[in-house]
Amino acid sequence: MDLATLLGMLGATGVMIGAIVLGGDLMVFVDVPSIVIVLVGTMFVVLFRTTLGQFLGSFKVALGAFLHKSISPTALVEEAVSLANTARREGLLALEGKPISHPFLQTGISLCIDGHPPEVVQKVLEKDINLTIQRQEAGYSVFKATAEVAPAMGMIGTLIGLVQMLANMSDPKAIGPAMAVALLTTLYGAVLANAFATPIAEKLKLRSGEEKLSKSLILESIAGIQEGLNPRVLEQLLMTYLPEHLRQSADKG
Repeated sequence: MDLATLLGMLGATGVMIGAIVLGGDLMVFVDVPSIVIVLVGTMFVVLFRTTLGQFLGSFKVALGAFLHKSISPTALVEEAVSLANTARREGLLALEGKPISHPFLQTGISLCIDGHPPEVVQKVLEKDINLTIQRQEAGYSVFKATAEVAPAMGMIGTLIGLVQMLANMSDPKAIGPAMAVALLTTLYGAVLANAFATPIAEKLKLRSGEEKLSKSLILESIAGIQEGLNPRVLEQLLMTYLPEHLRQSADKG
């Protein structure tokens, strides 16, 4: 579970609910037609812009924002160098059965052990990276579209409410409550876009970048191990994937 995502979502939701409760009756902010216009309307407009597969798959991808477990690139470098040492001393077959933490690294090592040529191994792993990024980008685009559509649906709901209110001006006492209900759709659209859809989209984009970096580092590791590169040289090569502060920490270690 990603703590930052969970705390951010709960904190933002808690602040809004707290402000509503402290300011008056919570039920004043609940209007079923407004919820239907914003939530259901946004869902169908986004579905209109994407494919059914992308739309349904985005929810599975979104779980990555909450359930993602970050992998230390420093640990990946250390593991790759350890595997390179073993392969250089005892051969690639010595890596068979060794515990490997990252599934993508395990796949690459398995391909090497099976005796596939380097160009085949690189092609398979690069294909895996590209397809993973495509799936993540599809999920990101769905939530980005939701962030764009939700405020517009909120405004549409507000305009519908205003038209209905202006069409029934015979009772002045009803104007205030009717105006409040009309404005609720704008509120719902803004909350859906800015407190949920946009943060999830940006977190997915961040996770995609992290995973691409990790898999690129692993791809470089596999190439070096299969080539029989000196482990010290491989370590220096892989260190280029790390940010400066992590390189300094690794050097001190």
